[in-house]
Amino acid sequence: MAKNEPDTGAGVSTADVQQVLQTETGGRALTGPSAVLLFIVPVCWSLFQLWIASPLPFILDFGIFNSTEARSIHLAFAVFLAYAAFPMIKGKHDTKVPIYDWVLALAAAFAASYLFVFYDELATRPGAPITQDLWVALAGLVLLLEATRRALGLPLTIVAAVFITYSLAGPYMPDVISHKGVSLSKLASHQWLGTEGVFGVALGVSTSFVFLFVLFGALLERAGAGNYFIKMAYSMLGHMRGGPAKAAVVSSGLSGVISGSSIANVVTTGTFTIPLMKRVGFPATKAGAVEVAASTNGQLTPPIMGAAAFLMVEYVGISYLEVIKHAILPALISYVALIYIVHLEACKLNMKGIERLNKPTLAQRMLTWVVLLIGLSVLTFAVYYGVGWVKDIFGEAAMWVLGPLLVAVYVGLVWYATRFPPLEEDDPSKEMGELPEVGPTVKSGLYFLLPVVVLVWCLTVERFSPQLSAFWATAFMIFIVITQRPLKSFFRKHGHLSSEFTGGIVDLFHSLATGARNMIGIGVATATAGIVVGTVTLTGIGLVMTQFVEVISGGNILLMLIFTAIISLILGMGLPTTANYIVVSTLMAPVIVTLGAENGLLVPLIAVHLFVFYFGILADDTPPVGLAAYAAAAISGGDPIRTGVQGFTYDIRTAILPFMFIFNTQLLLIGLTGWVDLLVTIFSAVTAMLVFSAATQGFWFTKTRWWETVLLLLITFTLFRPGFWWDMVYPPTEDRPATEIYQHVEDVPADQPIIIQASGMSIDGDETSKYLRLPLPAGETPEQRLAEAGLELSASGDRMVVDFVNFGSMAEQVGIGFGWTIDKVQVEKDRPPKELMVIPALILLAFLAWGQLRRKKREDAKAQAA
Repeated sequence: MAKNEPDTGAGVSTADVQQVLQTETGGRALTGPSAVLLFIVPVCWSLFQLWIASPLPFILDFGIFNSTEARSIHLAFAVFLAYAAFPMIKGKHDTKVPIYDWVLALAAAFAASYLFVFYDELATRPGAPITQDLWVALAGLVLLLEATRRALGLPLTIVAAVFITYSLAGPYMPDVISHKGVSLSKLASHQWLGTEGVFGVALGVSTSFVFLFVLFGALLERAGAGNYFIKMAYSMLGHMRGGPAKAAVVSSGLSGVISGSSIANVVTTGTFTIPLMKRVGFPATKAGAVEVAASTNGQLTPPIMGAAAFLMVEYVGISYLEVIKHAILPALISYVALIYIVHLEACKLNMKGIERLNKPTLAQRMLTWVVLLIGLSVLTFAVYYGVGWVKDIFGEAAMWVLGPLLVAVYVGLVWYATRFPPLEEDDPSKEMGELPEVGPTVKSGLYFLLPVVVLVWCLTVERFSPQLSAFWATAFMIFIVITQRPLKSFFRKHGHLSSEFTGGIVDLFHSLATGARNMIGIGVATATAGIVVGTVTLTGIGLVMTQFVEVISGGNILLMLIFTAIISLILGMGLPTTANYIVVSTLMAPVIVTLGAENGLLVPLIAVHLFVFYFGILADDTPPVGLAAYAAAAISGGDPIRTGVQGFTYDIRTAILPFMFIFNTQLLLIGLTGWVDLLVTIFSAVTAMLVFSAATQGFWFTKTRWWETVLLLLITFTLFRPGFWWDMVYPPTEDRPATEIYQHVEDVPADQPIIIQASGMSIDGDETSKYLRLPLPAGETPEQRLAEAGLELSASGDRMVVDFVNFGSMAEQVGIGFGWTIDKVQVEKDRPPKELMVIPALILLAFLAWGQLRRKKREDAKAQAA
């Protein structure tokens, strides 16, 4: 190491960490005019995205772009920056941009913006491109693949190239995946000149939603919110066993609000938490692994969850609020379990907490929590009903009252923050000292929570679109970045208000540039992943995949899920989470839903998409390629492979969750019947995850024996899937003849579904039989309710024949066609609740706890005697 090169305290140089950061946000470190240009262009990109997200174009009737034009400009910025920010060969031209890269950047930007520049002309010749169109489209595809290789590496480039080859060489493929093939002109037109391929839904989501959330995170980070979240978690949890590691888990969860990237989480929170963990006794490998596990799970944390959450809105066809609702419980129990795993590791290493200044008594801590909970509850009700009252009184003018009120609250919180010392960045080279006090630490940055509150409020209460919600939160965050420095200077009476205001403007423009540079990889990835989606629509490979997977799995849904998980993990080793999610969900989600329905398991589409999403994220710490593990190892000084292996052992708890919520959708808050059902589900899920953590760590109150581990795993399974055992004793449903459908419909409440087994000719001409969930509207008679759902039936033996299906009706949407037959009606049976299985599981758990506590007492007595 060079003499002047600082060390992070973790065995690696700052340069190593900077290399990881540079890989995440851009490959070149430029100076001179090139650096200025690569600052101005990202700022312009951010300003463009803010403009199209704001209401201003419609208010001013100027600068209105339709979705295709916006996607075209978005990709033009992304590919231009990909060529300018990333060198052709790593290690060459890292400090300058050669002429040929400028030429390629401009050519790629022109090809991407072609749909915008020639939008009117292209609209006059749909499906009949001229020679110029085809040349631009082919050049655009080649340039996009090269931009992807530069920004994201070879894996996604290879995947896209394979799908392009498959489109062209269909007749020469093996019989099981062959198709008639497409011409080069058809391929170019489909992938580039329309919205079926590159400029499809994925790029649209990147344009509409994702950019603003990434920019929002960049603004928060620049304002100091990242350091505030870390210090807050450290001050609150540092006194516990393995406190810094627990703080790493919590701060990474909070950073999930800022960043949708597990690697970005590692390199931001990890530079602080990993050295802290090492200083209190965690080995380098385990310190890095804890940060990896926490950061990969940060991407699971609502309300942002990376770009994939917004893609689910489009692909599944549900609101963003619904996605958050389904994702919240698995994310929370996964984080609770990781904190518990850290606690078990600390117990195994016999760690102690860090001393806190002015240590409060137990009664004082309990009183503080009670006051905090009551205060938050009162504040929540006051805000909710207060805002509602203002809107009732002032109507459309309410924003002119609520806006200044929000600003006044912000100014008040900044004034309150200045009464406490500013938070300093941690110095990893110093010895571990006493913990900072919780109160002053928390109070010094409360105003950072306001933009998050605005975001959540707009999403959940106002029910704005994700794009508009992100815009208002980002606009408020811009106001904070500009004003927080001069306000603090004013309240602390330091003077220099003009220079502080200038500093705020500088911070803003740096945030705009950083947010756009962070979007290069996502923009390029979503465009390239669109090639895969375009291939599916162009060649019909989706139907081929259904047959292929059915043959491999033999129709077994569990084997199918394992197959899907392995594909996600393999692709995720080289693909960004967003691209991985697009590829695997496009190919596999319909397959799982279809084959599940044919075998009697009705899997909600959101459950399958979350399944794919989870395993795509877990690939970030899966050896031998796990990028998050490499990033953590660069900071900790540990071995990257061992760090990845250890991180994956921590993340096994996350890996079992998708399998559980496929078979028990109550974990996704689907099918709950009331508050009691919700509380039982939460309690059993959290308990199951904690028990599973103890089983996989081989330690609970003391080291577990093999038979205890087996019993803990059995208890885990029972708590997660109580219905598995209960169904053996009390079958949940019975199949009745289809001729009883009218009697059954009469007993089904309005807007509740019935489950039927239907069979008929599929789109590809094959006979198929599957179970379907058909929603039933209200109606006076069973016949009328079925007619409202779009079905007209007539009896034929013990079956019902579909005489007519209304176009666009619920029946057509679930897949019933004219001439199909309804073979059976599935009816729920009256039985005791399956949750009763929780009772014997808890009794067995209490027995194991009693045995472990007795053994621990004997071991402690022997240790004291020795």
